Amino acid sequence: MTSFSTDDSIAHASPAALRALIESRRSVRRFTAEPVPDEVVRDCLEMAVLAPSSCNLQPWSFQVIRDPALLKRLVPVCMGQNAAKAPLLIAVLARPDTWREACANILEYWPQEKIPEITRAFYTGKALFQYNQGPLGLLGLFKRQLVRLVGLRKALMRKPNSQAEMRVWAVKSTALAASNLMLAFQSHGYTSCPMEGFDEVRLRKVLDIPRQAIPIMLLAVGRQGERAIYNPRLRFPLEQHVTWL
Repeated sequence: MTSFSTDDSIAHASPAALRALIESRRSVRRFTAEPVPDEVVRDCLEMAVLAPSSCNLQPWSFQVIRDPALLKRLVPVCMGQNAAKAPLLIAVLARPDTWREACANILEYWPQEKIPEITRAFYTGKALFQYNQGPLGLLGLFKRQLVRLVGLRKALMRKPNSQAEMRVWAVKSTALAASNLMLAFQSHGYTSCPMEGFDEVRLRKVLDIPRQAIPIMLLAVGRQGERAIYNPRLRFPLEQHVTWL
């Protein structure tokens, strides 16, 4: 059972409980036909969107696919892989196109009666300039030149200053939410498999995906079936990836 303690009003799971949850998550390739209850899906999505995001602009959206006919149409889109036959698929979409609406939403849904002036000024001024790339990316081109000049005198945030950088910006934050989502399902006893193996052109023909949205994965979810994990876990030695300074 997960234990919680309070320190300076911050509740946290024990390291052992968190490690157990993370270690229990595996990419499961075969699922039973048991459906995932809507209340579980909603709870997991609520935990997913607690992930941090750049400037708290939450550049993500999710399409929850439960309809059997639609699920069947997605199997060939995913090139027939077993994981695509799960009773639930969630299209995880990065949204580089929602930054302006998000700036307004920050102020609309601010959790206190009074919005700090520094916050209001940022989301009505600096943020609107920072993420706006302009028609055909021309404003981004101007900002890249401006950054080069101003950056000679002081440190500053140099990105995103192009449409391509906006895509990277949105994908980074959305990947954090996707990680939360997988662990949330795991905590409910449901397994998952993040699939990048799909035909995006065909996916857009099956699902109503906004033009500028980026499908970063189809997440298969369900109860683990038989012969569901293909191989033992393999991770490279930590020393190959970590530098201590």
